[in-house]
Formats: sequence, structure tokens, C-alpha cells
Amino acid sequence: MTAPHVEPTADVDPRSTVGPGTTVWHLAQVREDAVVGAGCIVGRGAYVGPGVRVGDGCKLQNYALVYEPAVLEDGVFVGPAAVLTNDLYPRAVTPDGAVKTADDWHAVGVTVRTGAAIGARAVCVAPVTIGRWATVAAGAVVTADVPDFALVAGVPAKRIRWVGRAGVPLESTGPGTWRCPATGAEYAEHDGTLTESAG
Repeated sequence: MTAPHVEPTADVDPRSTVGPGTTVWHLAQVREDAVVGAGCIVGRGAYVGPGVRVGDGCKLQNYALVYEPAVLEDGVFVGPAAVLTNDLYPRAVTPDGAVKTADDWHAVGVTVRTGAAIGARAVCVAPVTIGRWATVAAGAVVTADVPDFALVAGVPAKRIRWVGRAGVPLESTGPGTWRCPATGAEYAEHDGTLTESAG
């Protein structure tokens, strides 16, 4: 795999790590101690906060904002202008009116599991976990953990369908059984969770 490509107008801190084959586009910022894996795309104006971990094969689209201490596993998609927050009780100042510093709050992060996708302008309010191969619809506001393979939408986001690895909504094949029309993969639902069937 080739060396990473960083556009001259991008701001990549020398203390960060950018993997081979990754492209960091115009006006993107990768902060100190962040790790971006191999074969990723960091789109125009995207932000990767200090210490954020981004796995291999991820795509952060234009103006996606990924605040520390977020963790993105391999193959994650973050759509344009999506936001992964990090503050439970945001304030610019303390109760006595002093400007808050890093010592005045405890950052909490969003975790996005392998293959999951977050749609354009969605907001994931930390601390939440987005499950494996789940999809967060454009404009959704996620305030609770999202199960593996769930499609969530709305404000606050609720599960509206199941999706497979291809991101396509699954079709019911009977009570508690599902099939992906794109790949043919089969899934089983039990107690509000979905798992891939063996074979």
C-alpha cells in the first residue's frame, strides 16, 4: 500500500499517525495523538480530535466532526457534517463564570463498531455505541446505544428496520428470521438483537 497522501492545506499534527494509503483532503484537521488507519479517506474540512482512534478502511466525509475520545473500528462510514460529541453537560464557563478548561470537564466518547455507517448531519450524543454494521439515518440524533445491524432514524433515533452488511434493509422470511436481498445472507432475531446465521 502506498504512503499516506496529505493535501497541503490539511492540518495534520506531527504527533498523529496516518496509515498507508490514507488520503487527508483540503482543510481537514487531524489533531495530536490521533491514529487514522490504513486506506482511509478524511474528507474536506473533517475534524479528528486529539487521541481519536480510526480503524482501517474508514471514510470520514466532508465536514464530519469526530471529537475525542471517539473510537471508530474498521470500515466505518461517517457522513457529511455528522457529529460525534464528547460532552455530557456542555458549558463554556463554570458556574462562577470562569472560562472552562480541560480540567473542568471529563470527555466521554462515541464508539462506532466495525462496518457501521452514520448518515449526513446525524448527531451521536456521547456516550453511545453504534453496533456492528448498523446504520444511522441522515439527520438522526442518537442518544442510546444502537444494536448490531439496526437501522435507526429520527429524533431521538429509534430502530425502524434491520440491515445487513450491504446496508440494504432485510426482508422477513418468517418469525424471527431475515434475509438480505443484496447478498442472500440470513439472520436470526432474538430478544431485540440480530445475529448472522451460520453457513
